[in-house]
Amino acid sequence: MSDSPYRGTLKIFLGYAAGVGKTYQMLDEAHKLKDEGVDVVLGYFEPHGRKDTIAKADGLEVIPRRKIEYRGAMFGETDVEAIVRRHPQVCVIDEFAHTNIPGSEHGKRWQDVHILLDAGIDVLTTMNVQHLESLNDQVWQFTGIRVRETIPDWVVKQADEVVMVDLPPQALLNRLMRGVVYTPEKAQQAMENFFKESTLVALRELAIRQTAHEVDVRQSVQDENQAAAASGEDHGSAASPRARSPECILILITEDPSSAALIRRGKRVADYLQAECLAVCILRDGNLQNIDAAQRGAVEKHMKFARNLQIEPSVLQGDDVAQTLVEFARSHKVTQIFIARPQQQKWPLAFGRGLVERVVRLAHDIQVTIVAERRR
Repeated sequence: MSDSPYRGTLKIFLGYAAGVGKTYQMLDEAHKLKDEGVDVVLGYFEPHGRKDTIAKADGLEVIPRRKIEYRGAMFGETDVEAIVRRHPQVCVIDEFAHTNIPGSEHGKRWQDVHILLDAGIDVLTTMNVQHLESLNDQVWQFTGIRVRETIPDWVVKQADEVVMVDLPPQALLNRLMRGVVYTPEKAQQAMENFFKESTLVALRELAIRQTAHEVDVRQSVQDENQAAAASGEDHGSAASPRARSPECILILITEDPSSAALIRRGKRVADYLQAECLAVCILRDGNLQNIDAAQRGAVEKHMKFARNLQIEPSVLQGDDVAQTLVEFARSHKVTQIFIARPQQQKWPLAFGRGLVERVVRLAHDIQVTIVAERRR
């Protein structure tokens, strides 16, 4: 859509719950940029009826939403083409994790944002930590709510800057009770579910740790680039990922539902270690088409999920699952194998305790991580 010679920068305002002030702080920065003479537009803004946030948007140029009809109702989504035609220096896009209405050009708002970045437009956006894909199981465990709108970790890691917008849980609950965040009826319902103080404390800790990790990654890249500049080498921009570590993670994919959590856990560990992450599915003849439809559908779903997290899975042929897994691990210099802990009377012996015990025995020189299914 654009022949821009450079890619725009992405800044994420990260919070842990609705009402902490992410959108307000994003709009405040937009006004500061405008006062400095920067061309800023409001591409998508979701005030949720909050008067102070609505007032903060005053004075910013707004790009009208694109209207889409769905099931007899009209919805407004980000008009990406209109923003690219207008081509501001900076565009404000609220709610990065939003799922677009069917009929939109892209399924997710973060995909819309990537079009703007490719067009050379800088973007300010907002999200909560619970929308990060790798944290989905942890969030479900202590909230009881399965977050459906998620963002792959690699998308957030491509951001040039991640800023945490913080507010103590008790202060957030006070705002909630005063009707600043939601209407009284919705606020009461929220306090009985997602807005319990213990839940907010846990989410805030997740956000703090995640922000610290993002800062650490970017600081390491900056240090490497400075060192490279001093030696006359070129290691790329500050937003580039730092060099891979010698660690390598391998995940075993099966048709079992626990594979999704296993993929999240393995990928998150790989990201923290800056390690390569691999995934394999092992079948007797190495052909997905020769297994029953239900099993094939489950495996393909998990493989697609792995690809969404930038893990390219492989299908291997092998009569002995444990031996095939360990041989692949050694040939690819894997340092950690991630395998799901079998549930009693759920997996057949080949994929159950017998498999885990044989992998541990055969992989005596490789760390084997047995991941238990999270329970509430």
